[in-house]
Amino acid sequence: MSQALENLLQENRSFPPSDEFTAQANAKPGVHDEAAEDYLAFWKKQAMDRVTWFKEPTMVLDDSNPPFYKWFQDGELNVSYNCLDRHLEAHGDQVAYHWVGEPGDTRTLTYSDLAGEVNKFANGLRSLGLNKGDRVAIYMGMIPELPIAMLACARLGLVHSVVFGGFSSDALSSRILDSDCRIVITQDGAWRGGNVVPLKDNTDEALKSTPGVTHAVVVKRTDHGVAMQDGRDVWWHDLVDGQSDECEPEVLNAEDPLYILYTSGTTGKPKGILHTQAGYLTGVSTTHSYVFDVKSDSDVYWCAADIGWVTGHSYIVYGPLANRTTGVMYEGAPNYPEFDRLWQIIDDYKVSIFYTAPTAIRAFMKWGDEHVDKHDLSTLRVIGTVGEPINPEAWMWYHEHIGHGTCPIVDTWWQTETGGIMLTPLPGVTATKPGSATTPFPGISADVVDEAGNSVPLGGGGFLVITQPWPSMARTIYGDDQRYLDVYWSRFPGKYFPGDGCKRDEDGYYWLLGRVDDIMLVSGHNISTTEVESALVSHPSVAEAAVVGRKDEVSGQAIAAFVTLRSSASGDESLINELRDHVAESIGPIAKPKSIVFTVDLPKTRSGKIMRRLLKDISENRQLGDVTTLANADIVAEIAEKSSTSSD
Repeated sequence: MSQALENLLQENRSFPPSDEFTAQANAKPGVHDEAAEDYLAFWKKQAMDRVTWFKEPTMVLDDSNPPFYKWFQDGELNVSYNCLDRHLEAHGDQVAYHWVGEPGDTRTLTYSDLAGEVNKFANGLRSLGLNKGDRVAIYMGMIPELPIAMLACARLGLVHSVVFGGFSSDALSSRILDSDCRIVITQDGAWRGGNVVPLKDNTDEALKSTPGVTHAVVVKRTDHGVAMQDGRDVWWHDLVDGQSDECEPEVLNAEDPLYILYTSGTTGKPKGILHTQAGYLTGVSTTHSYVFDVKSDSDVYWCAADIGWVTGHSYIVYGPLANRTTGVMYEGAPNYPEFDRLWQIIDDYKVSIFYTAPTAIRAFMKWGDEHVDKHDLSTLRVIGTVGEPINPEAWMWYHEHIGHGTCPIVDTWWQTETGGIMLTPLPGVTATKPGSATTPFPGISADVVDEAGNSVPLGGGGFLVITQPWPSMARTIYGDDQRYLDVYWSRFPGKYFPGDGCKRDEDGYYWLLGRVDDIMLVSGHNISTTEVESALVSHPSVAEAAVVGRKDEVSGQAIAAFVTLRSSASGDESLINELRDHVAESIGPIAKPKSIVFTVDLPKTRSGKIMRRLLKDISENRQLGDVTTLANADIVAEIAEKSSTSSD
């Protein structure tokens, strides 16, 4: 890319915090300035205040070998102890998780319940011969045994590698092999959309090519009948039967590994992102407290992500439990058995904090307001988004229909590699703007730079970089330090480059523009897919849009748009012309799509991210790439057929 990104879409709406919210907020005005004055002192204070140490650290940051930074490296702790034991004496009866199964069954686990289950399972793992530092693969759906397994590993100093339950047997085996896992924890099957996902069958297939695995522990969930291999497979309930509910936590060094989590690429060797103990726990507990304004004694908090992704690690398990939060977990699909399932759960459990993805929000818009309006959402007081940039109009729908016009929206940007939230509003402190992740979290230093690494003036676009280390950062790619250097630290020396385009407005607010790989070069202009998609979604007929650049003899690349309409709209040639004109009016003629295809859905991974690579293949009439990671693979052929018959 030869120049900074175009800043095309302007957004002038702003929502300042109310005086009432500011008065009670965890984050106080001035916290950003305080952290900027001495960011190491800021993070040291968080580590001392939020972490219970077996041995307090005397060092904050070791930056002697960049970018392999170490935090609090002479301290000793146990993350499981921080999430459970220290709460038990005074708050053992507090609910840790309200769990809702997709078929309608429920469980409630207090902190005492959770601690007992974790300890019994940890003792069970010990009985299988596991030792500190051994790697454990966890391939499960959203059931309570998933966080129990993670916390049991953390208690023993085992390194867990959670593999999303929607991944194939090949994805599972590649991750097991890369990190040399000793055992796999799975379940017979998981409920999803009324169907059983055959996790044990997939595990059996994966284990054909992973000779280092000695045991598979299996939770009985769907009870649909699975094969159990003698000597290797053991039922969870048999393993924990008779085990003590007390298990002394291992004393671990601050820089001992906590977990490996693989980024979900579809090509090449997967990248195992390695996170360690103390810096990660400090980062996720601090961000969880400030960003969501969580009150341990009163809030009911629901992060509606899957624990198979980093959002679930940081903001369903480790951050919330360290902060003694009462949380909600839901097993199944958001539209099963009806489109109002999530709103029913919020209503039933009086959820006060809700965190979900822009993809889900656009789906809620498409399904219709009537499903929301059936339920009382008045207990909500903070709502958030995570996963990708949110279109301003989707932000406004979320604000009005879910947040009843009063809830602060925390639009967060971060990654598996960052461990915790990096750019975000702070409720009670930050005036929000629809579609903007606003500013860096206190103690985080970011910038927007051009090709040469020079800071871009306010009002311009370029590449997002992080300019100083932070506690929850990844330590490396497991087993491949050189790849860690090459992928994240080589483009702009001394700066972490996450691979995202970004612009800053005149107020210094950050606006994420998507992956640099998704930037389109149209007639010499670098145009973000995010901005064109946002312009399309701002039309009242549109629920969701994805755009890609396709080869064009005249302009180099032309913009091809794929549009999902709201239930009340019908797509025809006049609407195509109207949408093209709408984009031209919103952000300029240069961004007018050359083609628009209407589709009932867009190809998405099981985490909800749009697979623009496949749309690019379709628009350029190329052979389609891998579709095995899609949640809705059938839609690809349907879009391809429509695309071939549509005219520019």
